[in-house]
Amino acid sequence: MKKAFICQLAAVFMFVLMFDSGPVAAGSTPKKGGALPEISLSVPKDPGHRDYLGLSGQGLFRIGQIKAEAVIIEIFSMYCPHCQGEAFRVNELHELIEKTSNAKGKLKLIGIGAGNSAFEVGIFKETYKVPFPLFADGDFSIHKSLGEVRTPYFFGVKIKDDGTYEVFYSKLGGFNNADEFLQMMLKLAELN
Repeated sequence: MKKAFICQLAAVFMFVLMFDSGPVAAGSTPKKGGALPEISLSVPKDPGHRDYLGLSGQGLFRIGQIKAEAVIIEIFSMYCPHCQGEAFRVNELHELIEKTSNAKGKLKLIGIGAGNSAFEVGIFKETYKVPFPLFADGDFSIHKSLGEVRTPYFFGVKIKDDGTYEVFYSKLGGFNNADEFLQMMLKLAELN
């Protein structure tokens, strides 16, 4: 009983940190047309996820190394009720991307768990049957570099031929219709 209470208390504390962190300095969150900070993530251990991202080996990789023309990045938290509620739509978005000829192979989807350990990200992935790669940001370093955005937050980045990238979408909150969201992403990323 005591252990369950402590887990609930920890969940409430994380929720408060994520949603009541106060105002963010103006201009600190990457906006459309701007640059995304350099983000390094661990190459997934899952061979299917490595293949999906077009990566090999071990160690770290940058967003610009993903074999795609554009990437949608969801900033989420295991403790965020909005992220939990949005999970089925984001899964549907992934499924639509993989079924749409002008999106499959060109547009990839990843998630970054703000303040979440690998264990917490694993629980989120298993609970919500997330089919695309999720990454831990246990120390909030990526989250801080992105302006400490609230969750869920979506970034769309266009990867240029030289491996650099530009933000084409930056917005707090989910979406109501996965197909409409995909069509908007394809248009903004100029993949139509």
